[in-house]
Amino acid sequence: MQFGASIFFTDSSIAPVALGRALEERGFESVWAAEHSHIPLSRKSPWGGGGDLPKQYYDVMDPFVTLTAAACATTTLKIGTGVCLVNQRDPIQLAKLVASIDQVSAGRFLFGVGNGWNQDEMENHGTVFATRHKLVRERIEAMREIWTKSKPEYHGEFVNFDPMMTWPKPVQKPHPPVIIGGVYPYAARRAVRYGDGWMPLAGRPAQYGDVFDYVPKFREMLKEAGRDPETFPVSLFSSADDLERLKRYRDMGIVRSVVSLPAAGEDVVLPILDRWAELMRQVG
Repeated sequence: MQFGASIFFTDSSIAPVALGRALEERGFESVWAAEHSHIPLSRKSPWGGGGDLPKQYYDVMDPFVTLTAAACATTTLKIGTGVCLVNQRDPIQLAKLVASIDQVSAGRFLFGVGNGWNQDEMENHGTVFATRHKLVRERIEAMREIWTKSKPEYHGEFVNFDPMMTWPKPVQKPHPPVIIGGVYPYAARRAVRYGDGWMPLAGRPAQYGDVFDYVPKFREMLKEAGRDPETFPVSLFSSADDLERLKRYRDMGIVRSVVSLPAAGEDVVLPILDRWAELMRQVG
């Protein structure tokens, strides 16, 4: 099992270059950057964490910028969006962003995607909340065409373009893995349908269920759909620093466990990484 770290990079948090180097030095496999373009003052949909929305949600920087900085300061660390809000981005431009960052990082990009929870935010981008799931699926299907075809075209309900020419293509073939973020069973179904991996949130068992219950159910879903569970990676976000639980994750075949870091300075973040480095050593 590999280990990653996710963070909301802000203008007051540890910098991407410093965090990337610190993670690589301690044996972490990946860094994940969160995304929100903005946070409207109105609130039609509640935040899943409960209470007031933390300041980091409206302070967060663009993930493609911060991850590029982290990639240029490291050599082996993988860089991932955790998660990219595909419903709020143009698919043609996003396909170029993904291919470009995969080129700059020499094939180290992990494309974590989500469909979003903040109705007001996505409506500011012209996205209809009720149809966002189909919109995201079409955008991902269209991006796959762009990444893998010399003259791609796509014709759907929400995404429609005639044959075009656009480069670069990603380093990774056929393209960087599309890792679907979200809870069981809804995001799990989307992962089965069009994902290359699934990334549920382990940090809220009271709301989303227990990992040891829903991961076996997810693997049954894969079998029923004719997909091989052995080659379909499951990552866990917001893992707790619980050694025995981490060992159970490892033993059940979880490929990646990701700790959620605070959007704080080096004085706060680096000691957390040191504790996790010791846990990683003990998990093996």
